Amino acid sequence: MFRSAAGSVRDVVFVDGVRTPFGKAKGVYAETRADDLIVKVIRELLRRNPSLPPEKIDEVAIAATTQIGDQGLTIGRSAGILAGLPRSVPGYAIDRMCAGAVTAVTTTASAIGIGAYDIAIAGGVEHMGRHPMGEGVDPNPRFLSEKLVDPSALVMGSTAENLHDRYPNITKDRCDAFAVASQQKVAKAYANGQIQPDLVPVAARHADTGWDLVSSDEPPRPGTTREGLAALKTPFRPHGRVTAGNAAGINDGATGCVLAAGDIAAELGLSAKMHLVGFGFAGVDPAVMGVGPIPSTEKALARTGLSIGDIGLFELNEAFAVQVIAFLDHFGIDDEDPRVNPYGGAIALGHPLASSGVRLMTQLAREFGEHPEVRYGITAMCVGLGMGATTIWENPAYEGAK
Repeated sequence: MFRSAAGSVRDVVFVDGVRTPFGKAKGVYAETRADDLIVKVIRELLRRNPSLPPEKIDEVAIAATTQIGDQGLTIGRSAGILAGLPRSVPGYAIDRMCAGAVTAVTTTASAIGIGAYDIAIAGGVEHMGRHPMGEGVDPNPRFLSEKLVDPSALVMGSTAENLHDRYPNITKDRCDAFAVASQQKVAKAYANGQIQPDLVPVAARHADTGWDLVSSDEPPRPGTTREGLAALKTPFRPHGRVTAGNAAGINDGATGCVLAAGDIAAELGLSAKMHLVGFGFAGVDPAVMGVGPIPSTEKALARTGLSIGDIGLFELNEAFAVQVIAFLDHFGIDDEDPRVNPYGGAIALGHPLASSGVRLMTQLAREFGEHPEVRYGITAMCVGLGMGATTIWENPAYEGAK
């Protein structure tokens, strides 16, 4: 049950989530439009849930960090029209950088909780190959002239190096080991068929080679070794610790999910893969934005009356290995704890900014089905300009509730 300080409101459920396979920037989606990626996701959600009448969807909230070009034009509305939803279904765009899709979920879920909506589609898209992070922005000079933020705050890789400075026990070797483990877990999850069910194949056209059906993620490097990572350059400072191997890449992709009031989902015969318990957003010094998930998780736990010991599964966005490990150290969780990112994470799969939050949720939903002994799970991520985002979910398959 979604909980608030004012008391209980309507149960909000995660009905279903899907995503495109993620691509490398300038890779498989180099000539595919961003809006077509999210359209593919919306259509797939409807195809997989035939008992959902499209006219009953109350909102389409789609996030993008760079809202220009094919990621502009109020993409939630434009994608809904392109996907064939009835013209009566409204939509809008959201930007909270990496936590865009998370914010799309929490905003529409809150509206469902208070009865303003019954059903919503929420997700995100990012085509970083076409729209690099920061394209077209014009930061106010006061940020630096008045020393409102450290200059490094505007370069995400530099903020990760700052985290290493703050936590010297988080060494480069430790981050490389975490990165290798992420690659290995993704390879194992693929071998076990745990990732593929939530992927929607995308037909991608290339002028030189024709059409290609993209049915798996492009970024993973299953042969990654610690020795190989140790030799990589550190682009953000000389003799640094952050490399392309222990950080997420520059990626393209889209995600989406269906959220509904619990009673409406039951009435329509829709699944309830997760129940929303609560969420939290928090701000931190932008120069160390990677610590953001720590206070956002503490806030979410406090507001729901839970403790970190109640959490049985963690889906943490691996923007940088150092920021995930900082989270784990803070809460006393081992780097190799099997509850953390069981299918691997963004270091291997990729991180198309605003879309990643729903990938975390979709994976957690599937993991809940495999672990009826687990009642609660968390999705959490750091966010540019110094923020954190955490969402807490409950497992409807929890065996203790029977």
